Amino acid sequence: MAAAMAWLRRGACGPARRCGLAAGRSYSGGSAYPSVSLTCPLPGVPKAVFAAAESRERFETRVTVLENGLRVASQNKFGQFCTVGILVNSGSRHEAKYLSGISHFLEKLAFSSTAQFGSKDEILLTLEKHGGICDCQASRDTIMYAVSADARGLDTVVNLLADVTLQPRLSDEEIEMTRMAIRFELEDLNMRPDPEPLLTEMIHAAAFRDNTVGLNRFCPVENTDKINRDVLHSYLSSYYTPDRMVLAGVGIEHEHLVECARKYLLGVQPVWGSGQGRAVDRSVAQYTGGIIKVRGICWDLLISLQAFEDDFIPFAVLNMMMGGGGSFSAGGPGKGMFTRLYLNVLNRHHWMYNATSYHHSYEDTGLLCIHASADPKQVREMVEIITREFILMAGAVGEVELERAKTQLKSMLMMNLESRPVIFEDVGRQVLATSTRKLPHELCALISQVKPTDIKRVVTKMLHKKPAVAALGDLTDLPTYEHIQAALSSKDGRLPRLYRLFR
Repeated sequence: MAAAMAWLRRGACGPARRCGLAAGRSYSGGSAYPSVSLTCPLPGVPKAVFAAAESRERFETRVTVLENGLRVASQNKFGQFCTVGILVNSGSRHEAKYLSGISHFLEKLAFSSTAQFGSKDEILLTLEKHGGICDCQASRDTIMYAVSADARGLDTVVNLLADVTLQPRLSDEEIEMTRMAIRFELEDLNMRPDPEPLLTEMIHAAAFRDNTVGLNRFCPVENTDKINRDVLHSYLSSYYTPDRMVLAGVGIEHEHLVECARKYLLGVQPVWGSGQGRAVDRSVAQYTGGIIKVRGICWDLLISLQAFEDDFIPFAVLNMMMGGGGSFSAGGPGKGMFTRLYLNVLNRHHWMYNATSYHHSYEDTGLLCIHASADPKQVREMVEIITREFILMAGAVGEVELERAKTQLKSMLMMNLESRPVIFEDVGRQVLATSTRKLPHELCALISQVKPTDIKRVVTKMLHKKPAVAALGDLTDLPTYEHIQAALSSKDGRLPRLYRLFR
């Protein structure tokens, strides 16, 4: 660059003149600068070296299986920070042989004292040295321990995760504090104005009565005093085994992650010992249908039908096509203004507070739900509007609305996968379930292939199942379950007429 500046100060000469450069140009300062064409290279400047696009393989998810059955999965991503965690194939669906609520306890006890770390504060201080944060989330089929930190602290992070997962102390004091936290959470759950968490529990319990994903995700109050260290160790010995775990990482080199896994997760004796616990529950979800009603001051209804896991992609597109939201949620791109539940329900019935479609997906089953809320006086009309929308799903599907739903689903998928923690969870969950991962472009291709006939096929199959209904609020005018089932079996979705001699 110094040579180039000297050349500029002297004025263009030699080969530069062959590019048609003028000798110089006078400026008000009195000095002369050459008029250099942008198409001519400057003499004396080193040749530019441009970054070359590497092969796609570098950005694909890599999976290595260790000798003990533990799977190590990684996804490369540019940046200084990484997200690393351990996912366990364990959750409330596996508690049939145990006290309900163990997974809820384990979620609250995560990142407490371990064999190496004397307290939660010590763990947080260790992570703080690497700019790290930690979290644990328990769902119906997975428990996930995750840390986001500077990638240079990977060795420390994996050591900590291994200790938290396999060597928790589970002291009496920590268990008692967890009991208090769970009691408070359960009390808050019944008092909060948003009924969504409670309705989600109710619809799962109605759809899969007393089995697998229908088991309660929250610990029942009566079980809080029954769950102790021995109960937890018994459960952990059955489900916290290497073959049911995935160590996933995003933003790190795969070889380094495998090296750390071998160092801290291979041949490690867990605190509960190596003895085998009870047989692992491998039950397949059994859809039953049914109704669960809870009285309350508001009025919310959730009607769902079984969504089959083999048709996950068509159901995801159908869910986007139905869309919906709250009566005040419309406005702006992506807010669902052109979805069916907005156009056919919220836009036509001003008294509806909410009409939203949800899709719950699991390894062996799923649910497609419509959540609606309104004034208790208009419950019957609201139920009929929702059952009619279910029936209309099996009708004609417009090419424009289908393309819009597919585009919106692909857009949402790609936008979510911009986030490193979301990529981590996607990698971990897919590898835990299938030992491999479909990349975003593969999922987008599958979404693009969905046709109107696919939507009609999955809806027709879905409507042959009994519905699951969760009702929360004033139940005086709620139609009977048999009437709701009859409406979903009819051609127009209408409830059977009621004839009363006296009004």
